[in-house]
Amino acid sequence: MSGATIYIKKDLGISDVQIEILVGTINIYALVGSAVAGRTSDWIGRRYTIIFASAIFFIGALLMGLATNYAYLMVGRFVAGIGVGYALMIAPVYAAEVSPAASRGFLTSFPEVFITFGVLLGYVANYAFAKLPTNLGWRFMLGIGALPSIFLAVGVLFMPESPRWLVMQGRIGEARRVLEKTSDTLEEAKMRLADIKDAAGLSESYHDLEIISVPKRSRGEDVWKEIFLHPTPTVQHIMLVGVGVHFFQQASGIDAVVLYSPRIFEKAGLKTETDRLLATIAVGVSKTIFTLVSTFFLDKIGRRVLLLSSCGGMVICLIGLAIGLTVIDQYPDEQLTWAIALCILMTLLAVAFFSSGMGPIAWVYSSEIFPLRLRAQGCGMGVAMNRFISGVILMSFISLYQSITIGGAFFLFAGVGIIAWIFFYTLLPETRGRNLEDMEVLFGSFCRWRSTSNALEEKKKRMEGDFYGLPKPQ
Repeated sequence: MSGATIYIKKDLGISDVQIEILVGTINIYALVGSAVAGRTSDWIGRRYTIIFASAIFFIGALLMGLATNYAYLMVGRFVAGIGVGYALMIAPVYAAEVSPAASRGFLTSFPEVFITFGVLLGYVANYAFAKLPTNLGWRFMLGIGALPSIFLAVGVLFMPESPRWLVMQGRIGEARRVLEKTSDTLEEAKMRLADIKDAAGLSESYHDLEIISVPKRSRGEDVWKEIFLHPTPTVQHIMLVGVGVHFFQQASGIDAVVLYSPRIFEKAGLKTETDRLLATIAVGVSKTIFTLVSTFFLDKIGRRVLLLSSCGGMVICLIGLAIGLTVIDQYPDEQLTWAIALCILMTLLAVAFFSSGMGPIAWVYSSEIFPLRLRAQGCGMGVAMNRFISGVILMSFISLYQSITIGGAFFLFAGVGIIAWIFFYTLLPETRGRNLEDMEVLFGSFCRWRSTSNALEEKKKRMEGDFYGLPKPQ
């Protein structure tokens, strides 16, 4: 959409406000998808929910590609937005529930990796189709999005269902076979199954049965009451962090950088459409490379280190970008090469820092901290917050920078980034290497989570000492 808006505006003769609405409302529409995706995935399963999202994507892309006017285009955008809400909720949940703890961060970050790769392909498609007549180019840019959804739907048919969802449905035998395929050893598979059943409130005596009758509450009943009406301190902490990490991911302004990058580069002094589209491809390359890099460190150095360094680096880059754009605005008649270079460099580095931590970790972290009974709905709320803030920013960015200057807009995003760093540092425990069923013990003490974590480590050492006959730690 970032490149397509250039030609949509020319072809349909629409205003900047209509462009803002077109770009940003997909995230508001995604609220609808994410709001119902949790219940859908509890009903038909994680795998078939992905297939359902693919079908919505396919229809939305075709509608946008065949649009004859602005209203028709907005209908296609609405349908695609529903698919976005579904996919953003279910993909990390599915990956987290299938993955063993040792590689969960690596595998759960892959939805973000391929979203990023999709952004890059979108930039490349913009550049390629820009050579077509104006009335055809933007339609191909949007309509070609129907193709990946076909491959996604077919590919998921060959994937296993989530073992945690199978246990929630009482299909113990199927869950056992999936865990045996996705664990390093049979012993690990047995331990994972026992943990899942314990989290679902099922007796260990059911181990040898294929299908059992499950309590009504394990099908997602009364979840909203537990979240909103009678939340424990643990649930309050988890909800604050799970929704907050998505709020700050988008409030940092990254979608404004990615989707409005052609306008940023125009403001920075790149005059031709070809130069601006080539620069946006560089943004996509930077985003893809550093998202890939982060996936290899999530399970090695942990979530917190990457998240804090990513957020801090992005704040510095946003300040640098704001300074460069402010200087260029102050001297509109001069060709300030250093300021143009600074803006391009800071844009690329801001995207790189975001992609190395804040981008993938928001999805990884929120998908792993919710207890099994709350996971689908809790992750759905995180996605809803993510899409709402993204929509607000994208629908107001042009108006914002016209009011306070484009440099002022990025100074504002940098200020939000500083608040985000403080939030991450004080409230987010490290989750690396923990089983999903063990997450709840880390939460409930809010800013005092470090003392809870230390107590858990001491308890773990004492248990290991008892098991191996070692002296207890003093």
